[in-house]
Amino acid sequence: MQYESASVSERRTLPPAVAVSTVAFALAPPKDATLDSSTSEGLDPTALWIPLVRRTRAPFRDMWALPGGPTRWDETLADTALRTLHDAVLRAPGYLEQLYSFGGVERSAQAQRLVTIAYWALYGEGDLAADPAATPQPEHSRSQRGRWDDPNGVTALHSDQSRDEPDSNVAWFSADRLPELAFDHGDIVAYALSRLRSKTEYSAVAHRFLGRTFTLAQLRQVHEAVRGQAVDPANFRRQALAQGYLVDTGERETGTHYRPARLYRFAAEAAPSENTPEQQHPQQTSPHQTPPRSRP
Repeated sequence: MQYESASVSERRTLPPAVAVSTVAFALAPPKDATLDSSTSEGLDPTALWIPLVRRTRAPFRDMWALPGGPTRWDETLADTALRTLHDAVLRAPGYLEQLYSFGGVERSAQAQRLVTIAYWALYGEGDLAADPAATPQPEHSRSQRGRWDDPNGVTALHSDQSRDEPDSNVAWFSADRLPELAFDHGDIVAYALSRLRSKTEYSAVAHRFLGRTFTLAQLRQVHEAVRGQAVDPANFRRQALAQGYLVDTGERETGTHYRPARLYRFAAEAAPSENTPEQQHPQQTSPHQTPPRSRP
């Protein structure tokens, strides 16, 4: 039974709809991205960036929201997260993990009650540098099923818009300077940031953002973005080298206009396991972790 056609008494007995929303973090937006207007002075090197989608229908029409949408009958939750994220960013993330379930009674305004399974994703520099035209398109993509925020899946793309072109309703924002978001998506972002910044093993996070080799300055940028504040370069260098998880490759940067910096890689024991990618085995949130209260 469709919610819109149900009577008031019938709506009270309908089960909640299930949707997925994803907070996707990157050190910098892709080169072809539309940026929030407040970034006119340049990108903040100590910020994480996330893509948001402008809603095209009620409720919360014209407000920004996380990429996501209803899960399909023939999709896993992770598949829905990957599909809707690809629709917004046109590229697959390097890492995807289930974050938490949000099911406040009041969170869907006057629409059908909605339970959202939140994910978080990490985009490395290589992930965002990929050519959208060469990126495999997930099954049930927007060109086949419609826009991400269309519950009926019938709103087609504009005839002049290719799936490889950025959507005009998608923009990248600094995670610390977000507009008011639809639903309780502001709470979801805050919770994802808290989880990310509470991780004690920053090396595991850095693995997802950096390439095979990197400079200490690039590694420091990851730590600054995750923490949301600058760190002293000399202290960071001393501490990073003392922890023993970095290996000097003996190589240096090339093509720079300054003295090339040394290139490092992570030691094998510091690398996250490649046998358990979260896109295949999303972790459940531990019972003792409590999400923030949803806004009324």
